[in-house]
Amino acid sequence: NVSTVEAWHLLLSCEKLCGADLKTCSCHPACEPHQTCCTDYRQFCVDTEPHSGTMFGGTDFVVSSTTFDPDSKLLCRFSGEVQTKGYVDRDGTGHCISPLLYETGWIPFEVSTDDGVTYSMQGTWVSVFPGWVDPGLKVTLVNLTQWQYYGTPNVAGALRMMWNTFHMRADQVNVELWGYRETGEPYSDSWLPEWNFIPQSAEKTLSTWHLGSVRVCPSSNPDDTWNVNALWSDLHALAWHLEGAFRQDSAAWALERCLDWDRLERRLGSFLNETIDCPCTLAQALADTARFHRDYGCDIMTGSVCTYHPGCVHCIRAIQASLKYGAGQQCCYDSAGDLVLTGDSVGGSTPDRGHVWGSPPYRRPPRVPGLSHWLYDVISFYYCCLWSDSCHYYFTHRPSSDCRSYKVPMAGVVFGNLHFITFNGTEYTLNGEGEFYLVCSDKGLTVQGRTEPVKLENGTLKKATRLAALAMKENTSDVIEVRFSSQQTHLEVLRNQQVLSFLQRGWVDLKGVLLFSSELKNITVMFPSGAGIEVRASGASMTATVLLPWSLVGVLMFCLPPGVIANGSSLFTYNSESLWNAARHPALGSALSTLEDPEDPLYPEVSELCVGEGSRLCSHDALAAQSIEMGRASQASFQAHMALVKDLEPVLSCGWLPPPSNGQKEGRKYLLRATVRFSCNKGYVLSGSSDRTCENTGRWSGDATHCVSGMHSVSCSLFAVLM
Repeated sequence: NVSTVEAWHLLLSCEKLCGADLKTCSCHPACEPHQTCCTDYRQFCVDTEPHSGTMFGGTDFVVSSTTFDPDSKLLCRFSGEVQTKGYVDRDGTGHCISPLLYETGWIPFEVSTDDGVTYSMQGTWVSVFPGWVDPGLKVTLVNLTQWQYYGTPNVAGALRMMWNTFHMRADQVNVELWGYRETGEPYSDSWLPEWNFIPQSAEKTLSTWHLGSVRVCPSSNPDDTWNVNALWSDLHALAWHLEGAFRQDSAAWALERCLDWDRLERRLGSFLNETIDCPCTLAQALADTARFHRDYGCDIMTGSVCTYHPGCVHCIRAIQASLKYGAGQQCCYDSAGDLVLTGDSVGGSTPDRGHVWGSPPYRRPPRVPGLSHWLYDVISFYYCCLWSDSCHYYFTHRPSSDCRSYKVPMAGVVFGNLHFITFNGTEYTLNGEGEFYLVCSDKGLTVQGRTEPVKLENGTLKKATRLAALAMKENTSDVIEVRFSSQQTHLEVLRNQQVLSFLQRGWVDLKGVLLFSSELKNITVMFPSGAGIEVRASGASMTATVLLPWSLVGVLMFCLPPGVIANGSSLFTYNSESLWNAARHPALGSALSTLEDPEDPLYPEVSELCVGEGSRLCSHDALAAQSIEMGRASQASFQAHMALVKDLEPVLSCGWLPPPSNGQKEGRKYLLRATVRFSCNKGYVLSGSSDRTCENTGRWSGDATHCVSGMHSVSCSLFAVLM
């Protein structure tokens, strides 16, 4: 039974109800622009500053929007289970310390002011992949190569680190080493992550931990105290801290570890058949942004510094992990745009047992972001390839994908004065104000678009429309909306009607969806199905490119008649009267013809500038909107889409051909019409085809090639004569 007072409180209070809409008011973040918030919304639904920090924990963040009693005993609880001690400063501002979290993304947290008796305040904290944390917020290991090769031949000397003291305000600090490992039976409930302080004992001055991070924290905390204000270094191989046997003979020590890893891999079983195949060409790799993202360790955009992939200019990684094993894929390309394979080069592509960025539901091996990948795919590369000359063990378990099963995505686009190019290449134009389905699928993907009239600088409306916003979701994912900012200068992104900020290399990891933005005029939205939507702004124009995998064949642009969004099914945010009116009174219809009037003041400039591919669209939009900028943006979008379609043209691969035993091969291209030539070492004779060409059947011409010893060949010939 609930008393009248309690019932009235439930109708009006946001306590423990943040994100909900109550009968008489709202506790949802979208309530503020609508001015429908409950009176205690800001008391119980709190923001943070900063709003994100490393997954390793230790970030001191302010609980903003409310003040605290100086005698409050703050406890902060994350994901309903991990607790850290908070504090109230002299200004009455509450602080929390983020904990170690074996996951990334948006983490719910609660705040208690009575030492954990009740948790009445709610908010969200963004746990960030360690590699994406701002360098200014980390401990920097000066000369990282020296740290990671220390103790190998000719690598010694003083090791240096540095950090920004502004983020660690303490007179004295502890410098600690923490290590990582995973224990228990693989792929069972007992397989658990372990992140631990590594003390330096008198009996054993160096460690058997091989992977870890340096932590700097105030010395007011005892060694090994969890979840205190701290700065962390990047994860790295602990060569400088390994036992004495490593220094005595690093290659022999590393080979033993490599052989241990080889035995473990054979016991774990293969994950290779589950990983996505690589694009066949660099052009495809750069175009397939819905399923692949550039590898920051070998990036053509930043100068192609490919330390671990010699001979390559660019690598990409699969965005989504495989379903069963949580495995990842890497694909690397040379300057000719060809896929580089480990069968031909130590710089070739290698798949990963643990996806480099981890994978939902995180928390457990091998899905722990960054850490699992380092343990199974990176430190093993040090053992086998960098600290010893035993790379063949590594490549046995991490062979490159040869792209034979890769299928290019389908691409469609909407841009300018509402021009559409569908997945099958059909082009048409519509005009009008309103909301419509751009893409929908019986497999859960929905993308909606909103259009609005084009306005001149003086506020006059023209007989032209533009794409103003997109809203999308897949199954139970967060709803993502991309729209022009109120200043019309850039794009802004909303998650479930709340504006997002892009930090940490532009990645945002959300429920059922990933976002990336290198700048706020280009947003890429990626769903687990492999569908992706890239939204670009150019001046006052918005272009939306939709990439769909073949698993979503049957998805249509305009799956319902234009403008038809059933009541209650809109994904958009309505935080102004004009947006609500546009949604209620859609008017999307056939294109209005725009005649080229020589008397139009813009006509001479349009005739001069709108030439070449897409000139008709350029002229149409420039004259309709009375904007040269919009015309040129439309032409650029059309040309970019045509280039994308060309880059995504399918190519045929016949697959990798190995060199014969006791012989060599010439040629590392395996696509249609490529030829590979074979020869044998001295004392051996070639059997089979010396040249093999990739044919349009997807098979190699000729017969398998072998090199047989000369004596064996002579014996066979004599036997044939005697017969």
